[in-house]
Amino acid sequence: MRQLLLDTETTGFEPSEGHRIIEFAALEMIDRKLTGNSLHLYFNPERDIPQEATNVHGITMEQVANEAPFRERVDEILHYIEGAELIIHNAKFDLKFLDHHFLELGKKNTLEYAVNAIDTLMMARKKFPGAKNSLDALCDRFRIDRSNRTYHGALIDCELLGFVFLELTKEQISLLADEEVKQQKNKKTYKQINIPNDIVVKVSATELDAHLEYLKVLDKASNGNCFWFNQTKDFIES
Repeated sequence: MRQLLLDTETTGFEPSEGHRIIEFAALEMIDRKLTGNSLHLYFNPERDIPQEATNVHGITMEQVANEAPFRERVDEILHYIEGAELIIHNAKFDLKFLDHHFLELGKKNTLEYAVNAIDTLMMARKKFPGAKNSLDALCDRFRIDRSNRTYHGALIDCELLGFVFLELTKEQISLLADEEVKQQKNKKTYKQINIPNDIVVKVSATELDAHLEYLKVLDKASNGNCFWFNQTKDFIES
């Protein structure tokens, strides 16, 4: 399946309060390998970027002043995510913004285009309950080099997320591989056992008599309600 490591950067926390996406990044991964196919966009939010937001992602209004607004690149994004499985850290946040932007432009929710979304934050919380599970914390836990990450930029976050996702799912892939090997061995065994389907077994008179006696015992124990004795006694005795 085609998977996309996806991240956004925004002017704030709530799109309902007028905050906007100012950076979108997605890296394509197929069969657990990055393909080199990516989509990386900056947007003019058509509003100010609060300093506290810039302190997180490093994006200033001067940097995006000449970029197109989101509405002018929306079809490019929709085409890119169509039919893909999205991998997002804290998916609730990014999907909230994407859905808001899509819907205000007359489009559908994100998962009407992408097939589904995997939230690596939820995966990490299940795997490491009670521990810090931010992207930085997971990189440290898995010994992933993030020395080039000064700010929380969307593109570098996607790259780090790819390494984190592979680590989080390593055991699952190992189990699937073991199961596949087991199934292949079973298939091979089945092929080696050749059972003829045209064998006719002839029952001797002694065996028929013994079978009838057994049915009689069952019939007596059930007060004459043994179905097989009542159905076959005349045939066998004849």
